[in-house]
Amino acid sequence: MTDTGERGPSVLSRLLRAYGMLGVLVLLAVFFSVATIQEQQPGGEAAARSVARQLEGTQLEGATVVIVGRGGDEDARFADTLAQRVRERTGVVPLVVTGDPAEARTALGRLAEQGVTRCVIATTQASAGVVRSILEQLPALAGARVLIPASYRWPTFLLPENLRNVANQIAVIAILAVGMTMVIVTGGIDLSVGSLIALAAVVTASLIGRMGGEGAGTAAMILGGMATMVLCSAIGAFSGVMITRFKVPPFIATLAVMQVASGLAYIISAGRPVYRLPQSFVLLGRGADPVLGIPWAVLLMGVLYATAHVLMARTTLGRYIYAVGGNAEAARLAGVRVAAVLLFVYAACGALAGLGGVVMASQLRSGAPTYGVMYELYVIAAVVVGGTSLSGGEGTIPGTLVGAFIIAVIQNGMNLTHVESYTQKVVLGLVILGAVLLDRLKQRGMRRRGRSQGSGG
Repeated sequence: MTDTGERGPSVLSRLLRAYGMLGVLVLLAVFFSVATIQEQQPGGEAAARSVARQLEGTQLEGATVVIVGRGGDEDARFADTLAQRVRERTGVVPLVVTGDPAEARTALGRLAEQGVTRCVIATTQASAGVVRSILEQLPALAGARVLIPASYRWPTFLLPENLRNVANQIAVIAILAVGMTMVIVTGGIDLSVGSLIALAAVVTASLIGRMGGEGAGTAAMILGGMATMVLCSAIGAFSGVMITRFKVPPFIATLAVMQVASGLAYIISAGRPVYRLPQSFVLLGRGADPVLGIPWAVLLMGVLYATAHVLMARTTLGRYIYAVGGNAEAARLAGVRVAAVLLFVYAACGALAGLGGVVMASQLRSGAPTYGVMYELYVIAAVVVGGTSLSGGEGTIPGTLVGAFIIAVIQNGMNLTHVESYTQKVVLGLVILGAVLLDRLKQRGMRRRGRSQGSGG
C-alpha cells in the first residue's frame, strides 16, 4: 500500500513535467481563440467560392457579369477563380476588372454607354464601397446587382495566415533557442546571441553585395551565409575558450562578446543598413513550400529541432552535455572532456545565431546593426519557459520548441487583442519570472526529497 501511495505523485509529477507546458500552450491558444472571435471577410479563393454559390441562384441569361477586384495577389486569385467557375457552370464569360478604382470606373462607364440593362457585379468586401459609389454616378446601371462574399464568425487567431505568421515570426528565436538550450543545460548562459544576429545579417549582406549585389547568384548567397555561420561559430568558440581556459564566468564572457559583436556590426556597416540584395534572397525568410504553404524558415526550424533532439537524446555527446550540466566535476572524473563539450555548445550556439541572422536578413532583405535587439532575452525566456533548468543538467529540445511557441502565442495574442506594447513587456517579464520561480521551486522540492530519502536510509 505504501508503495502505491508513493508511486502516484511520482507519475503525476512526470506527466506534469512532460506535458505541463504543452498544456499551457493549448490553454493559451484556446483563450486567444475565444478572445478574437469576430466577423471575418474571406479573400482569395474562399471569397470566390462564396460569391460563386450566390451566383448559382441568380438568373444570368442576358446579364453581363462583371468581376471587380483591387490589385494584388489575393484579389487576382479571387478574380481568376471566380471567372473560371462562372464559365464552367453557366457558360457566361465575365468581364474581369482588377486594379485601382479609376479602372473600375472606366469599365463600368463603358457598359453604361453601351446601354447594358442587366448587370451583376461580383466584388470583394474591400472593393464593395468603391463599386457602389461608382454605380451612384451611373444612373444607367442603377439596377445592377452587387454580390460580395458572405462574412462568417471565426477567431482571428486561428486564421491560417495568422498561424503561418506566428510560426514565421518565431523562426529566428526558435533557431537560436536550440543552441541556447544546449548552453543552459551545461549550466552556462550566452548573452551574445542578439548581437550575433546583427553581425551575421550585416556580414551576409556585405558579402553578397561584394559578390554581385542584386545580381548575385545562388552560389554567392549560399557562400555568404555559410561564411557568416563559420564566423559566428568562431566567435562562440572564443566565448567557450574564455570560459574553459581562463575560467571567466559565462555571464561576463558572453556579455563582453555581445558588446564586441555589436560594435563590429556597426563598424562593418558604418552604422547604416546594408541593402543591394537579390530579390531571390528573400525565399529563405519569406518564401513558402508551394504544396503545403509552410514557410521555408519554419521547415528549416523543424529540421534543426529534429536533429538537435536526436543529438541530445540519442547520442553520447548529448549524454555528455547533460552530465556536464548535472555535475561537471563528476563528469570529468568519469572521463568526459568537459572543456571540449563546453567549446562545442558555445560554438554551436554561435553558429545557430549566425543562421538566425541570415534568416532575418532574408526576411528583411537587408542587414543592419540594429537587428536582434533584446533577442537574447526572448531566447532565454523560450528555453526557460520550455522547462530547461537554469541550474543545468535538465531540459529538452521539444520543450524549448513549446516554450518558443508559448512566447510567440502570448505576443501574437496580445497584438490581436490590442494590448499596448508597454503592457506586453510587463507580461513577458512576468512570464519569465514565473518560469524561473517554478524552476526554483522544483529544484527545492528535489533537494528536500533527496534529504528525506538520505535520512530514511
